[in-house]
Parts: sequence; C-alpha cells; structure tokens
Amino acid sequence: MKSLLLIFTLITLSWSTNLDEYLNTLKQEATKENPNFKEFNVKRGEEIFTSKHIGKKGKEIACTSCHGIDLTKISENFFTAKKIEPLSTKANPSRLTDVKKVQKWLKRNFNDVYNRVGTAQEKGDVLVYILSK
Repeated sequence: MKSLLLIFTLITLSWSTNLDEYLNTLKQEATKENPNFKEFNVKRGEEIFTSKHIGKKGKEIACTSCHGIDLTKISENFFTAKKIEPLSTKANPSRLTDVKKVQKWLKRNFNDVYNRVGTAQEKGDVLVYILSK
C-alpha cells in the first residue's frame, strides 16, 4: 500500500512540474505579448471558458457546450455526442498530465470556439481556471 501511495505521489509531482513549466512558458510569452501582464487569473479564465461565441461551425458555442459547467462530471461533445471525461484534476487525476496534449487541445478548442488560436494569457487563464475546479 505504501508503494502505491509513493508511486501516485511521484506521478503527481511529475505532472505538476510539467504543467508548472508549461504555465511558466505561457507566462513568459504573455509578458512578451503584453508588458503589463502580471499573472494568470481564474476569473478571466472562467469568462473565457463560459462565454459564448459563434464558433467555426457557425453555431453559438462556449467551452461549457462540450465540457459542461461542472468540470468534475463527465460531459458530452456538443457536435459529436462523444463522452468527455471530467476536466477537473480532482475528479480525473490523469487530466492535464501530458503537456503536448494540453497544447493540442487548447489550440483545437480555441479554434472551435473562437475561430482563432488563443493568446498565451488566455491559455494560462483557462488552465488556472480548470485547475481551480
């Protein structure tokens, strides 16, 4: 039992280090984009995540359209009806563990909802919002 706890702890530390490094990279990029940038903000992230826009398929959509309001629950893709596992790392510890996947999905989802690639600040704000859940 102690071995399993140790393994889980090491995996969690490895995950947080990788995501922390990515957030630091985003912070550096955000500072280059906007010299007045100070830090990522959960409230801004919530606004980005919940606000509706005419997405790339011409329909009004928000991140919540697919991921739901409660990020600890399984949700369903608005367009395909495919099951989406919870985004909350509290409910789904394997979420946000692979930085390459995080980058891929942030890019894809910003394109789907906003018809553009998100800024470094927007990506960081969304990530800290998700992590707060």
